[in-house]
Amino acid sequence: MKIVEISKKVNNFKAKSTSEIEFKLKDFQGKFLVLYFYPKDSTPGCTQEGIDFSNNYRKFKNSSAEIFGISRDSIRSHENFKKKYKYKFDLISDENEEICKMFDVIKEKNMYGKKYMGIERSTFVIDKKGKLIKEWRKVKVKGHADEVLNFIKNYT
Repeated sequence: MKIVEISKKVNNFKAKSTSEIEFKLKDFQGKFLVLYFYPKDSTPGCTQEGIDFSNNYRKFKNSSAEIFGISRDSIRSHENFKKKYKYKFDLISDENEEICKMFDVIKEKNMYGKKYMGIERSTFVIDKKGKLIKEWRKVKVKGHADEVLNFIKNYT
């Protein structure tokens, strides 16, 4: 699978998501699409990031944007996470890391001196024609959802 690039059309892909929806990229033509990748359900940073996007959900919708969170967790884990925090958008399960590899977000991480491969918190915006127009890598959660929203509102 080809790695996405800024200013290039993103290849269509399908994935399982919460609410028993099969996500298909092509179904979002005509809207902005925010895909935010996060390491793990129910961890403090990932929970706060989801809350921040959810709190701004109406503003994203009013700007013709849809939001999806993506991690390697299972649909069952995602359903529980979404329900517990009342997220207003769906979460995509990428257990086989196909989407993560497409967006090149699997990176070596280090926790307490132990190295492992995990998702680097990253966000991507795809425009109404399916072209990648913005990416944020090594995201810090605080203020990030607002930054993404402002980018979409000011995009011409």
